[in-house]
This record gives sequence, C-alpha cells and structure tokens, in this order.
Amino acid sequence: MPKYLEPEEASLLPRLRSCSVTTGLLACGLIPEAGRFDCYPERGVVVTRALCEARNCCFIPASSPSSSATPPSGGNGVPWCFYPLDFPSYSLVSINDTSLGQEGWLVRETKTYYPADILTLAVEIRYETDTRLRVRITDPSDARYEVPISVPTATKKAESPDYVVELSKEPFGLVVKRRSTGAVLLNTTVAPLFYADQFLQFSTSLPSRFVYGLGEHRSTFLHDVQWNTLTMWARDVPPMEQTNLYGAHPFYLAMEDGGSAHGFFLLNSNAMDVALQPAPALTWRTIGGILDFYVFLGPDPGSVIEQYVEVIGFPAMPVYWALGYHLCRWGYSTSDSTWEVVKKMRNYGIPQDVQWNDIDYMDQFLDFTLDPAKFATLPDLVKDLHAHDQRYVMILDPGISSVQPEGSYWPFDEGLKRDVFIKDAEGKTLIGKNYKYYIEQNKTRRSPDLLTHDFSLQFMIIVILFQDMNEPSNFLDGSTNGCPSNSLENPPYTPGILGGLLRANTLCATARQKQSIHYNMHSLYGLMEAKASASALKRIVAKRPFVISRSTFPSQGMYSGHWLGDNRSQWKDLYSSIAGILTFNLLGIPLVGADVCGFSEEPQEELCVRWTQLGAFYPFTRNHNAIDMKPQDPTAFSSLARTAMKEALLLRYSLFPVLYTLFHHAHAHGHTVARPLMFEFPKDVRTYGIDKQFLWGKSLLVTPVLDPGVDYVHGYFPEGLWYDYYTGDALRSKGEEVQLHAPLDKINLHLREGSVLTTQAPNLTLWVSSGQPLHLVSALTDDGSAGGDLFWDDGESVDTYETDKYAYVVFSVAQNAMTSQVLRSDVEATYITVELASFYGVKEKPSRVLVNSQDATFTYRANRVLTVADLGLNLSQNFTISWM
Repeated sequence: MPKYLEPEEASLLPRLRSCSVTTGLLACGLIPEAGRFDCYPERGVVVTRALCEARNCCFIPASSPSSSATPPSGGNGVPWCFYPLDFPSYSLVSINDTSLGQEGWLVRETKTYYPADILTLAVEIRYETDTRLRVRITDPSDARYEVPISVPTATKKAESPDYVVELSKEPFGLVVKRRSTGAVLLNTTVAPLFYADQFLQFSTSLPSRFVYGLGEHRSTFLHDVQWNTLTMWARDVPPMEQTNLYGAHPFYLAMEDGGSAHGFFLLNSNAMDVALQPAPALTWRTIGGILDFYVFLGPDPGSVIEQYVEVIGFPAMPVYWALGYHLCRWGYSTSDSTWEVVKKMRNYGIPQDVQWNDIDYMDQFLDFTLDPAKFATLPDLVKDLHAHDQRYVMILDPGISSVQPEGSYWPFDEGLKRDVFIKDAEGKTLIGKNYKYYIEQNKTRRSPDLLTHDFSLQFMIIVILFQDMNEPSNFLDGSTNGCPSNSLENPPYTPGILGGLLRANTLCATARQKQSIHYNMHSLYGLMEAKASASALKRIVAKRPFVISRSTFPSQGMYSGHWLGDNRSQWKDLYSSIAGILTFNLLGIPLVGADVCGFSEEPQEELCVRWTQLGAFYPFTRNHNAIDMKPQDPTAFSSLARTAMKEALLLRYSLFPVLYTLFHHAHAHGHTVARPLMFEFPKDVRTYGIDKQFLWGKSLLVTPVLDPGVDYVHGYFPEGLWYDYYTGDALRSKGEEVQLHAPLDKINLHLREGSVLTTQAPNLTLWVSSGQPLHLVSALTDDGSAGGDLFWDDGESVDTYETDKYAYVVFSVAQNAMTSQVLRSDVEATYITVELASFYGVKEKPSRVLVNSQDATFTYRANRVLTVADLGLNLSQNFTISWM
C-alpha cells in the first residue's frame, strides 16, 4: 500500500499554505528563485503584474544581478510570475487496490486559466516490475489520443519493487523514492497539476543537476538546468542551440548521490516543452494526449537504459556492412561521377562498403524515378559495387509530386488509387510546396513494398533507404490552400517551436491521418516511415533491412538508424557530434552518426582528417556534404591527409568484431554501443560532464582531437590501469587528466584493464575483412585477469539471435592462462581462425608458452607485452594459451 502524505509533508520546497496573491506577498517572497515554477510560460509576451495576478499567481521581479530588467519569455530565465504554494490543483478523492497497484479519482474544484479543463481524472499506478513503475492519468469520460506504439503489458504486480510510492491527497501529488536509499526520484507535489484539453502540465523535483537525454537538441551531453527549456516537435532545421530539431524523445536519465541513476519516460507525442530549473526541478508541458509515464529504477545508468529499451523496443541488429564506411554527397551530378569516386577510393586502397546518392539521381526530383540521361549507368554502377562486395543507398523523401500527366507517374497514380495520401481538414488531399502530396506512412504497409519492389526490379537495384525530410518537412507553412483558423492550428499554448506555429515548415496541424490528426501524429512521421520501409525491405530482400532516418521517435531503433542532420564543417560541430552520438545511444538508437567532415560549408583539410578519425568511432560512419561544396571524400585531399584518413578507416575495420559484438548486446540486452564514461564510472562525478571522450562498450576509450592546430589532446582517465591500444604501454591513473601526444595521423585509444578485444586484419570491405584471422588483445588487471566475448553470425540474415543461428565465444584470462569457451557454435565460426594473441601487462617474461598444452614461440617486450603468433586455432573450438 502507498503511504499517504499530509499536505505539509508533501513538498521538498516550503509549502506555506497561507500564501495568496492578495494577502500573502511575503509568503510568495519566501519561495526561493530556483524553486519558482513558471505561471506564464507563453513566449513573446511581456508579463506584467496585471497579467500575472489575473492568473492568481505571484509576481516578483528576479533579484539576481544577471537577471534581465524585463520578465523572461519562454522559460529561459528566473520567472517573475510563478505559482503560489496554495495554487488550486487536483485532490485525490478515492484510491483502491488493483491487481497491478492502485487506481483512484482526481477532482479539481477550481478551473485554471486555460480553456476546457478536465475536472475529473482517473489515475492508475501500476507496479509493473521491480524496477519499473507506470502511472497513467486519463479522462474517464472521453477517450483521448494515445501514442500508437507497442509497450509491454504487465499481468501481475511486482513482488519486491525497488521503489516506494507515496501519495499526497490534498493537493494530489505523487512521490517515488528508492527503497534502498530513500532518495526522492519523483515528486510532483512541487507545483500544481494541469489537465485541460490542450494543456497538460506537471512538475517534479530532481535529485541532482545531472540530467541527460531529452532529444533531439544541439547541446552538451549533460543538460544545463539553469532555466533551460527544451522543445519537442520534429522540425527540419540545421542543428542549432535552443531549437527543436528532427526528433522528439521525452525521456531523461538522472543521476543521484552515490552514483545511482534512474530514468523517466513520458509516452506522449504532442508538441511539448520540458523546462529545467536549478532547484533542481523539471516541468513537463504538453498540448495533447494523456499523461502516461514510466519511472525506471536502474540502479546504474546502463540498467536504466536496458529498462527503457525493454519498454520502447530493442534496437535492430544491423546488417554487417552498415558498420563499414559510407560515402555520399548532394552534388554527384551523374552516375559516372559517382562511379569515379568509388574507383578512386579503390585505387588508393581506402576502405568503403557503401556508396550513396542524394536527390541528384531522380528525374525532376521525383521519388522512385531515375534521371534517364545523367544516371543512365546507375544499374551498371550498382552491379560493379556488388561485384566488389559493396552496396548502394539512395535517398527517399516523403513528398510525391501531383503535377505529372495522368498515368505518367506511377507512385502518384498508385497512391491515389490506394488512398495513401494525407488529407486536409476538409478531407481533400493536402498539397505542400511544389505540389507535393505526403504519404500517410502508417497507412502504407503494402504500398512501400510494391513501390520499392517495382523500383528495385526496374533498375536491378537492391534498394536501401536514406530517409530525409521526414519530420515531415514542407517549404511552406501548412499547405498551398492554407490551414483552418481554429484551436488546433493556434492552440491556447504553443510550445517554443521554431517559427512559433505548429505548421511552421510542415503540414497543417488539422491534417487528417489514419490514426489521428497531424496535431497528434506529427513527430511520429519518421518512425512510421521507417517502420513501413523496414517491413517492406525485409520482405523484398529477405535480409536485414538498412534504413537511416533523420526524424526519430521512441522505438525508432527497432527499424532504423539515425544521422544527426545538416551539420556544418566547423570545429564546434565536430565536438557537438559526440554529445549527439551519446544521447541517441541513451535513446535506444545506437546506429547513429554525424556527417563526417560536415554537410554544409567548405571542408578544411585538418578538420576533415580529425573528423574522419572521430567518425571512425561513430557507430554509423558516413561522409556527406552539400551541393556546390568542394569534394570532401578522402581522395580529395593531400597525400598526408589522405593517408591519415585511410589509416583511421582501416583501424575501424580492424575493430569490426568488437563493434559487431557491441551491436549484438544492444539488440539482445539494450546496451549502449558508444558509451559515456559515467556509465562505467558512475561513482566518479568528474565523468558526469565528459563529452569530449567516450567508450566503445566498457573497454575502449576514445580521445579525439577536437581543436585546430594542435598535436596533443587532454583526456580524463578514471581511476585504474589503462593501456595504449597501439603499444600496450601502461598508464595508471588516480582519476586524473592526462596530456596525450596526438599528431595529425593519430587518434588516441586506450584499453581498460580487464578487457579482451577481438580484432582482424582490415581490408577494403567488411566482407573481406570479416573473413580474416583474429587477433586477441588482452589488457590485464594487476592480478592478471581479463575477459571479453565475440558474437558471430552470417552478418545479414534476419533474426539469427532469435533463431539460435549464431556463435558466441567467451574469452577469459586468469592465473597466466587464456581460455576460450564456445557457448554456442555455428558454421560461420568454423571459417574463422585465431592467429595472434597479445597480452598487455604481463609482469614477468615467461620461460615457456603453451597452446593447448603444446609449446609455442612468443615474444616479450620491455613494456610487458607478451605476443604469441602463428596460432592457427579454430574459433569454433575451445582452446587454452598459458605461460609460466
């Protein structure tokens, strides 16, 4: 049973019940500035005392010296107008036990200043698992829109939950605590609950200022809680700070004292603001749907993400070649010019698995067409790529032209026949800029299949999709016929959307889709497109589909990867890409990368070298640039730069077994691939803000150069023993920053003690590289132990893990011996041998090395590196390497 709080217990902030606007100004003044919750969050309004007091709120100008002389607008500053502690809210009038938890009724006696308050609400508290709590607050008299993604259905109440739920009856509030420590993870009593038809708001305290997630925004990895409002509403705009970008992800991870972590997910797809403030506290402010949220108990950061991904869906296992090097640009004017770059890459011996084309290949920029003159040789190019074990990807935009002569453009004719286009408020097909019709993605389960299949057969291309502009983007606001003037297009409250309108550079909010109106479904467009496309491609090719989407929403990782959008060729964009990569790994989309060397602006050689080195450690690595920009593929630069880029890509290819195994763990268990240091060192507060370094998994530390004109870089090394990946030289840290040598041709990599990595001799494609013998690299602890693993399958078949068609091998080192244990065998592993084993940190030169009890030759270097070569061991059989 939940504990019930008395009103005076219910808040972490002083709740002085006598405060009122007319008689309690002194009490209002006792509310600390950091704890003020904004009563007038509308943007573009100069909030006066009269406006504020008309809402029955406190009005006191901010006192801090840095505060503006005028009230802040939009939540990015100390609010002058804020809620008194006795602002009317809901009361919990009844509560009953259920098979999953509790359910009750909430009643509001006083209407708010937003129209259409829902005065009676149902609240349901579900103890779904020991580490997952779900709360739903709904309108019992009217079914409201709910996000149409699948989530787990609990069938019984958790038996030993790690959380304690406490309820405040008057005003209603929910407090969730960690049972083991008493830490308050959620406390909604700090501010009033709003639940109107188009304005839903609640707030919570936070246990610390360390908050992550809340995508998609251009920011540091660690969010700033100093009056920072983040808006979510998918938008086509080059990444910039304080702007809603391509995707919407209402999930955050927060750290607690002592290194524990928890997560929070609001399952809502409407336009919203998330306001952070230094109390620390957070306010959710959405304009539709219901309040349906989860709390994940962790207790460590990695466990939080596993629990979140269990709800939204585990990421797909990528096809093997998706992890190779991709090359694209907008501005390959012909298929022959595209082909020429591919040939140059081969001639210089630079790895490349995938060649892309942007919209240049289209006939008059029409989806599912091919320019018959400029791209006449595209089928031959694709055949050549396949003959060299390479692949081809093409862009697809969501708009279908409507101005072609009847019967001349099959996608348009077929779309009309199948009724797959989005409608306007009157039921007519909505037309965007340049007479584009927008495909209703969740209404086209078979249509992408038919369109893509026809295109594939016509041009002999196995189609893999690069999905751009799917926010969806529109080069005008709404439609060519305008949008209605009503509360859906102009809601009582509009979050801080770029352009100030829901329809800004997209469709009318009133546009009709199969499951709901665009007002509700807008930010789901990219997800639905990826889901339909992945399903179609899987049926066509009977292999793992490859889809990369610009717009994303929770559960996107099940169907596609993501790139971080139209970045710039600037050093700050190089740096900010790391935060983007790490954030999307938290959000369940590990196949993520930024455009290497930058999309827009002229590329600089030094920047492109450093970006290629960093990009070699993006989970998804693609070089892509804009039309009219100079070429920036590796062959376009000087010999010195070209060689440095080549070596970085060869390094990535040599580490393919490591990366592929990490993606297996992401797919099977919800792990991150690119990992923040704080995930592995949650008790080290110095790691909490690090976004200039990151890990692959738990073992490989990447420290890139992010500044021009330097041959060194500073990196933080958490306490422990680290080894230079290239040499095996040891670095023992007490938890300190170290200056590392970093000439232009080097990116610093370090192995964490206790790890075993599996590498291969690299080649020009992953098809060739992945067949090479293995080199095992072990980084020993002081007591001589280490461990690692390898997942191996055919690289492209669907559901190999689910159907047990894979090999899984565990390597462990202890007491001067490495052993391999084949936990699952598969024919694919029989093709691979282990030829080399290196051991970093062997304290004394051995007198003898045995391989499966047979003497073997070895070398031992002064830096305590033992190497055993010419092993010839079959990966599919257990083996032992020992020394004495």
